[in-house]
Amino acid sequence: MRRTLAAILAVSNVINGLTMLLSGPFWYVTVPGAAETGPFNAHFVQDVGAAFLVAGLALAARAWRVNYWPAAVAGAGFLAAHGLIHLAAIVAGHDHHAMFDFFAVVLPSALALYSAFPSKGEHHA
Repeated sequence: MRRTLAAILAVSNVINGLTMLLSGPFWYVTVPGAAETGPFNAHFVQDVGAAFLVAGLALAARAWRVNYWPAAVAGAGFLAAHGLIHLAAIVAGHDHHAMFDFFAVVLPSALALYSAFPSKGEHHA
C-alpha cells in the first residue's frame, strides 16, 4: 500500500514540479493563494518547482524499488517541511485558503512521509 501511495504522490509532485518549471506564470495564476504572496518571481517558482520535481522522482523511486526508500525519505522531508509551513499558517489563522492548503499541501505531505518508509512486510536494505 505504501508503494502505491508513493506512486500516486510521485505523479502529482512531478506534474506540479514540471508545471512550475515549464509554465510558471500559468501555475502562479492557477494555484489558489499563490498570486497573493507577491509579484510573480520566475526564478523562485522554478527553484521550488525543481524541489517538487526531485521529491516526486524520489517517491517514484520508492514506488519502483523498496530499497530506494531513503531517497523517498529525503524527498518527503522537503514535502513535510513545506507542509508544516502551511500548517503553521493555517493554525495561526493567516491562511486565506486553509481548506485548499490542508488537502493539497498538508495532508499529501504527511502521506508522503508515511509512504516513504518501508512497512514491516517489505524487504529493504
